[in-house]
Amino acid sequence: MRGLTGAGSSRARLSLQAVITAAAVITALGLFAAGCATGGTGARDEGPAHSDSVTGLGASPVPSPSDTYRRVDAVALVKDDPKVSATVKRDLKPCSGDHYPVDVTYGNVTGGSVDDVIVNVLTCGDAVGVGAYVYRAHDGRYENVFKTEESPVYAEVDRGDLTVTKQVYEKGDPVSNPSGETVITYGWTAGRFVQEDFHHTDYGNAVGGDATPVPGN
Repeated sequence: MRGLTGAGSSRARLSLQAVITAAAVITALGLFAAGCATGGTGARDEGPAHSDSVTGLGASPVPSPSDTYRRVDAVALVKDDPKVSATVKRDLKPCSGDHYPVDVTYGNVTGGSVDDVIVNVLTCGDAVGVGAYVYRAHDGRYENVFKTEESPVYAEVDRGDLTVTKQVYEKGDPVSNPSGETVITYGWTAGRFVQEDFHHTDYGNAVGGDATPVPGN
């Protein structure tokens, strides 16, 4: 019996463990095959995962800004527009090089599938607005749906509405210091702009440092 504790005994134990391990592997494979063959609990019952549940293909795509934004030549748009006055067209010239005094804003104020184009024509020297126009995409071209040439004027997009600001000057007011301003808000209704809000602001005429000090008690 003592001979079983030597090197021969170690080799015997290793052989026995190898046989046991092989038998366990064969048993496990047999159970796995049986499970796959039956329709009850095999792994094949689960089926492949649905790709749409993993990748979210069923969700609605979010529109890209590039889908609605169409850059235009604003200067050509104004000069080719029969609704723009001859005076504005005549005075619309480059201030330096090929830089024209126009501000162009792209935004949706008419509910169309393509962004509208808001163009403000300014003077070169003082950047005073001499005309404001809104162009809406229709049948592959842009049509003028709004204009105002009561200078000084400036049009903007405010949360989906069109706002038009007109500076008010009293006699003797410098261009840099108007006496007040009027802001009109328009909404797009039934194919045209309708005034929704109007407010006027008179600027204060106090000049800092010129007030007479109040004598102390």
